[in-house]
Amino acid sequence: MLVADLNHFLDLPDDVPGPARRLAAQLGNMVRAATAGDAGTAWVSALPCRRRPGNRPCRGRMIVLRPLEPPAAIRWRCSMCSDEGLISCWEDSPFDLRRRRLAVVCPVTEVVTSDDVARALRELRELDTRRARVVFSMRAEGERLLMTATDDDFDELVALVAAESKQETNRQRRHRLDAALDALSTRETES
Repeated sequence: MLVADLNHFLDLPDDVPGPARRLAAQLGNMVRAATAGDAGTAWVSALPCRRRPGNRPCRGRMIVLRPLEPPAAIRWRCSMCSDEGLISCWEDSPFDLRRRRLAVVCPVTEVVTSDDVARALRELRELDTRRARVVFSMRAEGERLLMTATDDDFDELVALVAAESKQETNRQRRHRLDAALDALSTRETES
């Protein structure tokens, strides 16, 4: 079991080795996912497991549980392998996506998406808290990833992806963003 204090992974210096940097990114993403969803309920996020048992990527997803009352630790575990842990000192960090005030309830649309689209959305550079909540609250149901948001939130996300794709100079990243843009623009809603 990995027990991590998120403060140790904030503002890492440039010379930190790659594995520590990847662990910091994974912990930050798990905090985002846990705080984007409901408190007190464990749910399967769209985040893939980082482990590679037998040098093959684990096909599991991260199950996250945010406590009802901070400062209790966020619990996480993989849906397939034995990877699990606790993340403490997450509250009020840059990864904390909890709502700070009551939200107006609006009709939402549920969209089926892919791992590639989810990965491209998690890598967006200009992701504000509200749109990050949409991206990191994606849920896995079997092989499907479900993203739930209002039509306005989807439209704003499409505009953000289009803007980043237009400015991107790296061909591979621009290709991933364009594929995500196509998938979101022609989104297929879940019936």
